[in-house]
Amino acid sequence: MSELPHPIVAKAAESFGADPADDNSLGPISSSTRTRLLEIKNSQWRGGVWEEPGSGVCWLLVAGLAKGNHEDRDDFYKRVERENDSGDPSRWLPTGEDQRLLKRETAARLRTDWELSVQRQVLDALQAVQAGGTRRFEISHPVVKEEKLAEIDLAVTAVRDDGYEADEIDLEIIPCKGHAGSGLLWQLTVRTLITISPPEQSWDRFKDTYSNIGEVGAWIVRVAELRPFVEANELVLSEPGTTSHYAHREHLAGSTIEGHAVRGLCGVYFVPRQDHAAIPQCQICARRLSELPE
Repeated sequence: MSELPHPIVAKAAESFGADPADDNSLGPISSSTRTRLLEIKNSQWRGGVWEEPGSGVCWLLVAGLAKGNHEDRDDFYKRVERENDSGDPSRWLPTGEDQRLLKRETAARLRTDWELSVQRQVLDALQAVQAGGTRRFEISHPVVKEEKLAEIDLAVTAVRDDGYEADEIDLEIIPCKGHAGSGLLWQLTVRTLITISPPEQSWDRFKDTYSNIGEVGAWIVRVAELRPFVEANELVLSEPGTTSHYAHREHLAGSTIEGHAVRGLCGVYFVPRQDHAAIPQCQICARRLSELPE
C-alpha cells in the first residue's frame, strides 16, 4: 500500500471507483479506531475515506492493495492497523493547504456549473429568436440561487433590404441591484457573447448593449452548433481576436490578470490576453494614436 501524497486533493468516494449505493463498497475499517475510516473497494485496490465532521466532505486519505489474504506486511489493512496501533494516523488528515485547495476546486466547480447553466439558457433564448424576434430571460447568482444577477434581452432582426440582407442581433445585459460593474457580471457578459458568437471582441458595444451582424441564417446555424455542447455538458470556447488594439497602459496589467475588458482607441472593448505582435494592427487605433500630442 502506498500512502497518498500531500497535499491531497479532496475527492468524494465515488472518484475512487466505488459506488456509494453498493453496501459492499462502503463500511468502517475495524482496525482504524483512532481515526474513523470508511473502506472503499475497486478490484484489489482499497481506500480509506474520512468524513470531515460538520462539512460532511469526504477525503480519500490512504490507498493501497489487498495482498496475501491480508497477511502480507504491505497489505492495506496491515498498514492501517500498524499506523493505528503505533503510529499517528492523524497525520493523514487534510492540512490547511488541502483545505485551501478544496475551496479553490469548489469555487471552480461552482463557476463551471453556473456557466453551463448560462450557456443552456442562452441556447434556449437564441433558439426562440433565431429567425427573428425578442426574448428576455433571467440569470441567477451562482451561489445565492434565489438572488437574481441580471436580466438579458436578446433580439434578432431579419433585415431584407435591396442590396443588403443580414440577420442582426442585439443583446442587452441589465444588471440587478448591487451587481452593476461587478466581476461576476462581466463573466456573465463574456460567457453570453462567446456562446452566441465568438470571439467576444467581435461585438460592438454601447454601455451594456452589444450588437453583431450575421449572414442570413447564421443564428439558425449557431443553434445547431451549440446543441451538442449543451447536451454533452461542455462549455464552448472563445476564439482568438484577429486585430490588435491600442489601449491606455494604465489599465492593461490588471485587466490582463483579471480577464477584464479594456477599451481600445477605436472604441472596441477587448480582453487583453493575446500577443499583440502576432496579429494585424487596428488601423483606426493606429491613426488615432498618431494624432495624439506627444
